Parts: sequence; C-alpha cells; structure tokens
Amino acid sequence: MYHSVICKTQPLGEALLRCAQQQLLKRNCSAASSVLSNFETLAIKVPKPFVYHVELNRPEKLNAMNNKMWMEIGKCFDELSQHPECRAIVLSAAGKLFCAGIDLNDMSSMGAEIGEHDDVARRCKVLDKKIKAYQDSISSLEKCCKPVIGAIHSACVGGAVDLITAADIRYCSKDAWFQVKEVDIGMAADVGTLQRLPRAIGSSSLARELAFTARKMQASEAKDCGFVSRVFDDKESLVNGAIEIAADIASKSPVAVQGTKLNMVYSADHTIQEGLDHIRFRNMTMLQSEDFLEAVMAQATKGDPPKFSKL
Repeated sequence: MYHSVICKTQPLGEALLRCAQQQLLKRNCSAASSVLSNFETLAIKVPKPFVYHVELNRPEKLNAMNNKMWMEIGKCFDELSQHPECRAIVLSAAGKLFCAGIDLNDMSSMGAEIGEHDDVARRCKVLDKKIKAYQDSISSLEKCCKPVIGAIHSACVGGAVDLITAADIRYCSKDAWFQVKEVDIGMAADVGTLQRLPRAIGSSSLARELAFTARKMQASEAKDCGFVSRVFDDKESLVNGAIEIAADIASKSPVAVQGTKLNMVYSADHTIQEGLDHIRFRNMTMLQSEDFLEAVMAQATKGDPPKFSKL
C-alpha cells in the first residue's frame, strides 16, 4: 500500500535520486559527532559501527555501585540517547562478576549527610533527593531511545537487578545468578526492581517470592521464567553474542528502531488503544522519512541493505 502511494505522489527514480543526494549531503556536511564525557566507573568501547559497549568498571570492588557509579550511569545513558553515532548499546561488566550491588562502604557518606540534620523533615528531604537521583539514573536505560542489551555474568545482586530490569533485552551466561537482596539489609528495593521485575517475568507470584526471600535465581530459572531470553556458555560468548545482536539492530533504520522502542515503552503503561494512537500519530510523520522509502525499495528489489543516515 505504501509503495503504491509513494509511486503515485512522485516518480520513483526522482525520489531515489533525491534521497541519495540528501544522504550524501548529510554525510559530507555534518558537524563533528558529539563527544561523550569521561567516566571513572564505566568503560565505553565501540566494537562495531554504531554499537556502544558500556562496561561497569570497578572490578576491584566487584563493580559495587557507589554514588559515583550511580550518577555516571544516568549521565552515560542520557548522553548515548542523544549521540548520533550510537544506535544500540550493550551493557556488561569487567571482572569476575557483573555487580555485587550497593557499595555498603560508600553508604556511610549518605549517613553522614543525613546526620547533619536533627529534624526528621530535613533528613527526609535529603533521602528523597538521593533516592530520586538513583531512580532517575536507573530509568535512564528505559528512557534511552536506543535499545539496551544487558549481558550478565556471575553475580547480579541488589541494585544490579534494578539496573538490568530497565534494559530492553537481557542475556546471561550459565554461571549467572540474580538476587533481589534488599530485604536482607533491612530495606525495600526502591529504584525499579519492584516495579519492573513483575513485568519482566510475567509472574507476580515469582517476583514477590524473590523480593520477599532474597533467594538466588540461577540462570536456568531466569531463562525458564523469561527474565533472560538467551543463556550463553561463558562470559566471552555472552558479550560477543550480545554485540552481534546489537550490530544487527544497528544495521536497521534508526528511525524505525527508536520509534519501536518508544512505542513499546509507552504502551507498557497505557491501554492498547492509547498505544495504537501513539504510534499512529508518530508514523504520520515517520512514514515520510527517507528511511522508509529506502528500506521498502531494498526489500522490493532484493538489493543490498540500505545505509541509513545518522539520527
């Protein structure tokens, strides 16, 4: 249907020529790509075109999440969301395990900050600000318009579960295990697990069991319940597999992929009709993109996959 509409509105040869000219102009005249910030607790690599690999990088501390890491995660994914060179992201971790959860030693600084105030209202304000900052940091993965693939090996504990539940796709290695640890340290998880885990596994009963008991969930169970979609033999094959999937995603139209994520995130919190309305209003514009024309023609002619412009 769309092919016929395009052909009626403009000669096909002229349309393709115009698209090619526009792409060439953009590639030759585009400004230098934005530069990412430097991070102390994260390592960022580009293993494939348009694929960014973010590693938690405190291996000497078992990648425990200190305040610096919490803040840098949010900053990193906010920047990658806007970075024109990035179309897909792999999130993994350096060292022998994925993440040991909250850095309890670092929590003393928060205690000192709270201790500066005698009044409960002032203490609550400090905690509210800190928790909100951590929530926003985790939510940056979900709000990032680029797909995020979590690649988890060995232990994934506490705050790390919050982190990966905000990813779009989750893979793990055979030695991976997951633990909602917060009740063991006298608190309720407050930065995303209690909201996202039930949706991720599709079972309120299992999610509550894991959250109430703090028991470990092994890789096989995580696969069976749908928390992860693939299990790899080891960390190396896990990371390589995640990067290959990310490269495949990055080869697609960024207009299409980002629009797909945007609508799927939106639809999770809205009715089916609201989700349909949302994508209809978006595609009123996006179906006029050069990406759509090029992809349709490549499929129709069975030619080489198109090279999409940066977005």
